[in-house]
Amino acid sequence: MDRVAFMTAEAGDDLVLSFAVQRPDDPAAIESLILIRTPKYEFVFEEHERGVKVSFERYDDEEDDYLLRIEFVEADMIVRIQTTSQQYELDVHKVDANELKQMRKILKKMNYDQRFQTSGL
Repeated sequence: MDRVAFMTAEAGDDLVLSFAVQRPDDPAAIESLILIRTPKYEFVFEEHERGVKVSFERYDDEEDDYLLRIEFVEADMIVRIQTTSQQYELDVHKVDANELKQMRKILKKMNYDQRFQTSGL
């Protein structure tokens, strides 16, 4: 399980949710786990290219990775993310309550077409 130091959410032309994940070998260093969707321009993409793209600095893959499922287990303060090629389990104990509220809000916007499954949001 990876520990999240903080997170940010942005809502403009791009919908962005970014988790600042502490590196396991150096908790003072962070790596970004980013979920991004651009609904305004998505109509120009092929059907299989639509949805929330996920990237993580730790895995510098060139292939697109899309969000399939996200679960927030509030009692344990854990976020589980399932993508087309990875699974992440994030400890969000250190994350501010307002940031978690913003996370829920942006994920609901990202999922306007029910393209991915949610739980605990």
